[in-house]
Amino acid sequence: MLFDLLKAIILGIIEGITEWLPISSTGHLILAEEFIKFSAQNQTFMDMFNVVIQLGAILAVIVIYFKKLNPFQPGKTPLEVRKTWQLWTKVVIAVLPSVIIGLPLDDWFDAHFYNFISIACMLILYGFIFIWVENHIARGGLKPKVTSLAKLPYKTALIIGLFQVLSLMPGTSRSGATIIGGLLAGTSRSVVTEFTFFLGIPTMFGASLLKVAKFVLSGSSLALGQWLVLLVACLTAFFVSMWAIRFLTDYVKNHDFKIFGKYRIILGIGLLLVAALQAIF
Repeated sequence: MLFDLLKAIILGIIEGITEWLPISSTGHLILAEEFIKFSAQNQTFMDMFNVVIQLGAILAVIVIYFKKLNPFQPGKTPLEVRKTWQLWTKVVIAVLPSVIIGLPLDDWFDAHFYNFISIACMLILYGFIFIWVENHIARGGLKPKVTSLAKLPYKTALIIGLFQVLSLMPGTSRSGATIIGGLLAGTSRSVVTEFTFFLGIPTMFGASLLKVAKFVLSGSSLALGQWLVLLVACLTAFFVSMWAIRFLTDYVKNHDFKIFGKYRIILGIGLLLVAALQAIF
């Protein structure tokens, strides 16, 4: 049991970092699972674990941005309250494509593409897209028109939400897809990064509830040890996410996303090599 808790901490650290950086938490977790396996845990539990662990990451966003996201925060002026409700409206608009398109197709994508090859290809593909987008911005082809979250148009929020649907494909990265969508739609790096954090709240919370519901409806139940493993992983993801969110927020003020694109390409190649070794041996 002690070793399972240590493994839960390691996976929580991986989730806390990779959920918010545009490098695919799925790609990292599937690679980690090759070397870190829980004692006698079935695939049904692991499928639920890999999604519910996101709850810790969501809580970090809520804690860090609580005052900004809370329309009932004492001391807010009527204008600030109105802007908060407008922000939530944009989040709701952006999450609609995932609800309409994502819910019916989620299981299908997992069943057909949750494997080393598909995830590696998406890591590499979006790695090159990140580099291309940033080079295009550097050449003056894409100039940020939206430099304030309060001025983010509802149409742009919808575009970002449509890009989020691309993350149905394992290995894409939810934050990676929304950041690319925001950059192409003319938002600044800071604006799309922060909006991605907020959009993750209903998206990831909904995905976690769906997985839990499927787990329960399948007739499965959690033993005390499994509850502990899940709790430890979520708490670890929470504390690590607190750092990762602040890191990315500060990083994008003076840097572009090229480094993440390069990292994705390297990781994708690494996954392909692992898959090749598995096929050989």
